[in-house]
Amino acid sequence: MNAQPVEPIEPAAHTGFESVADVIDQFTDQGYLADERLATTVFLQAHLDKPVLLEGPAGVGKTQLAKSLAAVTGRKLLRLQCYEGQDETTALYEWDYGRQLLYTQLMREKIGSLVADTPDLASAVDAIAAEESAFFSERFLAPRPLLEAIRSEEPVVLLIDEVDRADEALEAVLLELLAEYQVSVPELGTFTAVHLPYVILTSNNSRDLSAALKRRCLHLFLDYPDAERELEIIRSKKTGLADELARQLVDIVRGLRELDLRKAPSISETVDWARTLAVLGAEELTAETLSATANVVVKYDRDLKRTLEALPRLVDPNADLDQDHEHGHGHGHSHGDHSHENGKQNGHANGQEIGQGEPDGAAVRRSKDLPGRHDEAYYGTGSMGPARKVSADQGARAFASRRRPF
Repeated sequence: MNAQPVEPIEPAAHTGFESVADVIDQFTDQGYLADERLATTVFLQAHLDKPVLLEGPAGVGKTQLAKSLAAVTGRKLLRLQCYEGQDETTALYEWDYGRQLLYTQLMREKIGSLVADTPDLASAVDAIAAEESAFFSERFLAPRPLLEAIRSEEPVVLLIDEVDRADEALEAVLLELLAEYQVSVPELGTFTAVHLPYVILTSNNSRDLSAALKRRCLHLFLDYPDAERELEIIRSKKTGLADELARQLVDIVRGLRELDLRKAPSISETVDWARTLAVLGAEELTAETLSATANVVVKYDRDLKRTLEALPRLVDPNADLDQDHEHGHGHGHSHGDHSHENGKQNGHANGQEIGQGEPDGAAVRRSKDLPGRHDEAYYGTGSMGPARKVSADQGARAFASRRRPF
């Protein structure tokens, strides 16, 4: 008996969001825990057809929101990753120069037959010029994410990720798309969206975005969640870490975020730390265990040093740290945020920055201005006594003796 081919079943089209609560439920099914403010923004985007601009620190779920929205709605996800120096050719479109060159070679072979019946040179030029438009037709157009989202025959989610990394010139390119859902190609005209895309822009606040860009978007600032919600996120990721240890880990991570770190631990890094501890079979969170795995959540050497110092206190606030460790092995030097008392009293004559171990340029320059820093031989005299005063008459005579005759 021959098997009959089975027709593929098309997934049911997304019927939209009925309410804010419906947004929360559908996103929860996809493993994304959205609070009421975020769910309200998504609900309004779906009903007002406006882009959403999400700003906030890295690692709070901005990019993941776009991925989850695509999964919830069944739309294709198109992503434009922004970077410094980016221009419109990588964002909108570019011309396929390779194919255009090949077309030029073919046209060169046909040029004779093309102008064979022309009565004069002017007619021949006109005949060739009529073919120029073929070089800039849709067959040679290579769409990039922005134009692809507009021309797509199916609904899409367009993620413009880390738009603050790009130059302001790219913001100007985005304005037409965000306001009109269209893209203009000078050689071909204007393309208007077949299906209005869900557009999500993310920013890590590395620079201020233009007012014109923000005006076209629904704006939402995403910050780190409170402890209970972050604990819920860890639970939803099924990290394997015991619930009580996960709760303790959340408190420790929140304590690390209060330190003066170059890059604070993100939510995703908290999840990675929980999974790491679960894989290692941790039954309790000790300073030693956390210190051995701290590189999972901190990525810079200076941050790691400050984290290692803070972990004993974060694990047990009542821990009695020895005096030598707390104050830099007994010589008044701190690691991280504590002060260097001896350095303050002595004015940092050795040119070292507090707690950094790096030269303090201002202190070095001040030390060079101190009197008596050179010996007598440096000045070519045997004494550095007070300067001899010169009378006004002596100065006038000396000046007159140096004048040149006209």
